[in-house]
Amino acid sequence: MSCESISVFFPAYNDGKTIGGLVEKSLSLLPRLTGDYEVIVINDGSSDETGAVLEQLRSAHPAHVKIVTHEKNRGYGGALRSGFATASKDLVFYTDGDAQYDPLELEELHRRMSPSVGFVNGFKKSRNDPWHRIAIGWLYNRFARFIFGIQLKDIDCDFRLIRRSLLEELSLRSTSGTICVELVKKLEMCPYLVEEVGVSHYPRLHGKSQFFRLQSLLGTFVQLVRLFITLVVVPQVTGRDVRTA
Repeated sequence: MSCESISVFFPAYNDGKTIGGLVEKSLSLLPRLTGDYEVIVINDGSSDETGAVLEQLRSAHPAHVKIVTHEKNRGYGGALRSGFATASKDLVFYTDGDAQYDPLELEELHRRMSPSVGFVNGFKKSRNDPWHRIAIGWLYNRFARFIFGIQLKDIDCDFRLIRRSLLEELSLRSTSGTICVELVKKLEMCPYLVEEVGVSHYPRLHGKSQFFRLQSLLGTFVQLVRLFITLVVVPQVTGRDVRTA
């Protein structure tokens, strides 16, 4: 059992049918990894039964479950930023509330975490989505890795274990899905090793992705351009460290 404490958090938007099982799975795993842990759910303006499910979980596990509620939807980036700000333990793990990833596979990421490693990133061994989402995701991942010079195989695999001390050095600004690019790029600039672990990816059985909508894609593109200027253009011109920019 590790002496390092762990925060697990889930951003949730209308994930009432899946979030309960994810939290319970996490609570079954974490005592095997550490004696000091917490599970956090960011309810990002959900309009379904998510809020009621989360209140039941908090009542059942008051010592280990925290709920943060956004009255209005702040977007994926806003939800992640709330999760990072709320997490209080040495290591921070997050994955999505739609159950396309299995939180039990955190155990493999945890095995790869050592004093010289800053974060462990999952990559999808096989993507279980409709063909158009697979195609768009492949293009997005290749494009973002190329223009930002990111080494990771899978930028948009939201299954990550990160040292909180590194997160405290970053100033994340994105409110959309571009936060994954911003997060990974800034983490790769830190003086720690990066590990990658293949993880399972499951079909989405409930709800709809907010990313694959025209409005979301356009907003993501605009934020991606701004992020490119901040993280790539500005450092080349000024030589400035942009991790805290």
